Amino acid sequence: MDTTRIPQPRRQTRTPVALEVTVNGVLNFVEGHITDLSEGGARIDGASMPARSRCEIHFGGDVTYAVVMWSEVDRMGVRFPYELTHGPLYNALKRAQNAVMIDPAQIFLTNRAPVFGRRGLS
Repeated sequence: MDTTRIPQPRRQTRTPVALEVTVNGVLNFVEGHITDLSEGGARIDGASMPARSRCEIHFGGDVTYAVVMWSEVDRMGVRFPYELTHGPLYNALKRAQNAVMIDPAQIFLTNRAPVFGRRGLS
């Protein structure tokens, strides 16, 4: 029997965010920044805990439980045992996803006159 694991594509798309969080491990609280978030997990910079350890992510007065999937000296990736469906972290994700959908250049096109320069030269 072959036990080689074939990597599966992610089910959720990752969204760039900038969220200040506190990560609670077994023995300590560590301040970190979530830089990448989806309904199923997050990348946390500035915090590091051993792989396969469990932790709590404190954000907006709420706690989200997570399992560390990989860890480096100054960052780690966590998976949520239960997908985000509500709470402050979910709301921050939805706000970030909505902000990504708006192309900034499109906002300015609606306010701009179809002429060249400040004086309207053609």
